Amino acid sequence: MASPELDDALLKRLYRLAKADRWNLPRAHLAEALVASANRMFADKTADSRALTQYFESLHLEELALACACAAGDEAAWEHFIREQRPNLYRAADHIDPSGGAREIADALYAELYGLRERLGARDSLFRHYHGRSSLATWLRAVLAQRHVDRMRTHSRVQPLPDESSSAAFGVAAEPADPDRQRYLTLARHTLARALSRLEARDRLRLGCYYTQQLTLAEIGRLFGEHEATVSRQLARIRRAIRNDVEQQLRADEQLNDAQIAECFASVSEDPGPINLREMLDAGAERKELVPGRSVRRTP
Repeated sequence: MASPELDDALLKRLYRLAKADRWNLPRAHLAEALVASANRMFADKTADSRALTQYFESLHLEELALACACAAGDEAAWEHFIREQRPNLYRAADHIDPSGGAREIADALYAELYGLRERLGARDSLFRHYHGRSSLATWLRAVLAQRHVDRMRTHSRVQPLPDESSSAAFGVAAEPADPDRQRYLTLARHTLARALSRLEARDRLRLGCYYTQQLTLAEIGRLFGEHEATVSRQLARIRRAIRNDVEQQLRADEQLNDAQIAECFASVSEDPGPINLREMLDAGAERKELVPGRSVRRTP
């Protein structure tokens, strides 16, 4: 269908119903989201003005406005979103994977929702795919579940099938026979240590607070004088930087191809072995201090 046009009267009413002024959201941003939602809903169908109005009024308008404000980077909207939706997201993650593995996916979603990458000069936020047809909580659970499925598929593609005569084929526990597994684990530990050593001291402190001291986002926020949403985005940025650094090392220094890099990450995900993040962070700090020409101020 052709992109629907919103007359001023209808847009004003929808803007008021969405309480979009709470986030100082420009009316044009909400209009853009509404048009995208209608295009998604009706696609090749023809909808008259009455059908469009009924559709717009059926949407979760307040949550659509919140998503638009978060995509635009409004801090107040982000604080509200984190406070209201994070507990629901964590509960959904624990339901998907009681061992806690899905919580990492949930944390990583914040970077996608905020939009760390740019496309055509604008932040590419995952919120732009939310169209208000379901509640924001339901949509987030669906996205989380899909990310979990994607990860499982990736791991299954790189996991070798057991030989027919092997004990694994009969469901008997056995040690992995992959001769490259130990090499991959060693490479992962070494490249991770180097990547951590190259981080700024402030970023190493963020990781230490979250992963080794088990501080909450709120506690880290108070320590750094930041909002919880900012802390989450910073952690997501650091994780992305570490992964990119490790991938670059594996590709350039170790001459691994894409498939081998995927196997390397899969090996660590399955069993990381004796990786002591606290020791790596401390060692990274010491290496920074030993760089020639770098002055280090110590507290007596």
